[in-house]
Amino acid sequence: MGEMDYMQEDDIHLDTTKARFANVLKRHGKLTERLSRDSDKTIFERLQREFEAARAAQTHELCLDSEQWNDGLLATIRERVHMEADRKAMMQSPQDASMMPMTLFHEKITYRIGNKAICCLEGSRIGIQYDTSFAGEPREQYHCVLESKSFLEKMIVLEHTVPFFFPIRDAENELLSSNAVKFIDHIGDLLQAYVDRREQVCLIKDLYGNQIKELYHSLPYHMIEFVVDDTDCKITVSLRYADLLSILPSGVSVVAWPMNRSRRSPTEGRTGKVAFGSNSAPIRLNYAESAMRTLSLPEAYAEIVLNLPDAIDPSSQSKDSSSS
Repeated sequence: MGEMDYMQEDDIHLDTTKARFANVLKRHGKLTERLSRDSDKTIFERLQREFEAARAAQTHELCLDSEQWNDGLLATIRERVHMEADRKAMMQSPQDASMMPMTLFHEKITYRIGNKAICCLEGSRIGIQYDTSFAGEPREQYHCVLESKSFLEKMIVLEHTVPFFFPIRDAENELLSSNAVKFIDHIGDLLQAYVDRREQVCLIKDLYGNQIKELYHSLPYHMIEFVVDDTDCKITVSLRYADLLSILPSGVSVVAWPMNRSRRSPTEGRTGKVAFGSNSAPIRLNYAESAMRTLSLPEAYAEIVLNLPDAIDPSSQSKDSSSS
């Protein structure tokens, strides 16, 4: 009796600690969202208006494939940016404006390559708009503005709406001066991978929110942990992604833990089967880890739940091995 009271008291302390920790994480998440929203909102709205104005003023839009998107095309875009800046300067003088050829300078083109739209903005700037999506449905738009003063000077990132937790400045230093096309593509890949990871987490919360407890994740969603509250056991899931471009985790741990003795008999399953054996030791779910590495998070979760009864029931496994 004394041991039972001690374990129940220990559970109460643990639940209190978890509740406090969850509250801290919730407050941290709200603060992060507010800081990110407030700092980026003004920039986003202004850039959105600029991009809409540029798209409205375009003479036509070119849809290109990945092979057509190369250094030569980017050089053409930079040339158009400089020509447009020169045209604006010449327009200040009626005499210079009368000498200016009109056809080429009035041509305003938007280039669309995959999920990117690239256009010329005023002030020697190149604008890139990234359209993200998930399961065929559109999600957020992000912007990156490059300044191109002349061909003799390297381009720089003037401003952007990429989330602050992405290392865009590191990418700028490593790629923009040496391979601007790769830099532009890299930012788009980062954003799309982030949206994929985030939306997978949101989807399992929507579908299985009554089963998932204590869900934690890093800001870029490249580290994810949650607990599945099953009637027979608790399952801890830990996911680590190799880098910010990954949409499937490389480091996976899925462990089933027996229920606490003070709450449920460790040998009684929901179907009356013996679960976890006599020692009630945790079980590493190899089939679940394999599913997490190869399937999307919602699909892998369904795989875990579907095969869980057989995985934690030693009697069913022994029957399968004997029959084979």
